Amino acid sequence: MVAVLGANSVTGGFEVENSVRLFLNTSMTMTPSGAPTNADINTLSFWCKLSSISGERSPIFAAGNAAGVHFRDDDRIDFYHAGGSMRTNRVFRDTSAWYHIVFRTDTTDGTANDRLRVYINGVQETSFASRSNPDQNANAGFGSAAEHIIGCNNDPANYFNGYIAEMCFIDGLSLGPDSFGEFDSDSAIWRPIDVSGLTFGKNGFYLEFKSGGNLGDEDKGTQTADWSETNLTVLDQSTDTCTNNFCTFTSTDPTAGAWTLSEGNLKCQRTTGTSILFGTSIMPTTGKWYFEVNIGEAGQSDRSRVGVMNYQSVLDNSNYTGVINTPSQVFKGVTTSCKAAKHFEGTGSGVTEYTDSGAFADDDIVQFALDLDNKAIYIGRNGTFLTQDGNSGGDPTSGGSKTGAISTNTTIFDGSPMTVCTGLSVGSGTDTSTMLFNFGSTFYAISSGNADADGHGNFEFAVPSGYFALCSKNLAEYG
Repeated sequence: MVAVLGANSVTGGFEVENSVRLFLNTSMTMTPSGAPTNADINTLSFWCKLSSISGERSPIFAAGNAAGVHFRDDDRIDFYHAGGSMRTNRVFRDTSAWYHIVFRTDTTDGTANDRLRVYINGVQETSFASRSNPDQNANAGFGSAAEHIIGCNNDPANYFNGYIAEMCFIDGLSLGPDSFGEFDSDSAIWRPIDVSGLTFGKNGFYLEFKSGGNLGDEDKGTQTADWSETNLTVLDQSTDTCTNNFCTFTSTDPTAGAWTLSEGNLKCQRTTGTSILFGTSIMPTTGKWYFEVNIGEAGQSDRSRVGVMNYQSVLDNSNYTGVINTPSQVFKGVTTSCKAAKHFEGTGSGVTEYTDSGAFADDDIVQFALDLDNKAIYIGRNGTFLTQDGNSGGDPTSGGSKTGAISTNTTIFDGSPMTVCTGLSVGSGTDTSTMLFNFGSTFYAISSGNADADGHGNFEFAVPSGYFALCSKNLAEYG
């Protein structure tokens, strides 16, 4: 069994290979070259995965000043088009799930409530906090000669923070969600289908985000204008998609407020103070899993930590105040310091320090092999798995013998979900911890490139045999 928060990916069927990762000051723009096929009728469809909620307005798509879709600071979604608008009653706060949104416009419709319609994960939204319908035959903004923007709106302070995949615009047709997705017959989960055969119309477009060097080139619609990228590079192309959902930290976790999360919730930074960040979107209870952490900047001595933690011990400790090593408050888990030569093993009542376990430095790669079947964790440095005394000799493939494991403590590995974590412990001083996590869909440059045995993930070092990247496809097979 594997705990997956909000994962909505299924195996089989049409596969989405790429998404674009958007964050502060990133966007894509395009202005159609002329009038649309039909100024009154069109459809916008896309998949998205949020990286932040509450306190930020998150524009997804806009055309000029009068048409757009964005997540509000109260976690509802605003849709506005052709002089009409809709605001959902439902709130959207899951930063681990992919949402599919279809925004359908037909202002020629004699039924006022059918001129603007919205569907989320295949189901029509019918409850709105506010709603105003367009006039009949009102011209729509999408597809017009106005500038179209992905990832922000006309206020440069407002940017979308998250992932977008399979964005397409149909000029001249009002289509329902079944043109873009279907319910899986076994799981009843909404999943994408191949849309390449749709008729896109004169100003239609289909963005797959497959071209890493120029993400706006992958336009399979009929709109010939290229999309211009702002502050986007090949590293902003992601394999985290609606058909293979990769692990990230979740900004909804209670500890996330003390940390700055960016780059799709894979870059974690904390300056001064003392706290632990936990709560990943995938928390396994069985199986063998691999991930890496690039040390962007480590605090002095043993202050910066990365590791794994028993999530049930977090839930059981309602009085937690953020102190890492206080015995009465420490969680069950295993962490390593990112500079001093220490590993830490917490049992819920105390901490054991292994003080000769090999020091890390900035820009090193910390490797984690989590064997939940045999209840062991292995930690490596730059391609070599270490033992508790800091020598080489850790063997994640050793199975039941657990050769060179950093911890085999069954109090920690008791069948509860295990979350990845990072921490900073500075006492009364000041320090900074910046950790770059790679669960297989990385945002930083990889010089070599290694996938697991099923071809998932992109890692700096070879994935140990029998271990897999933390993603929904692997969970379906090995979780």
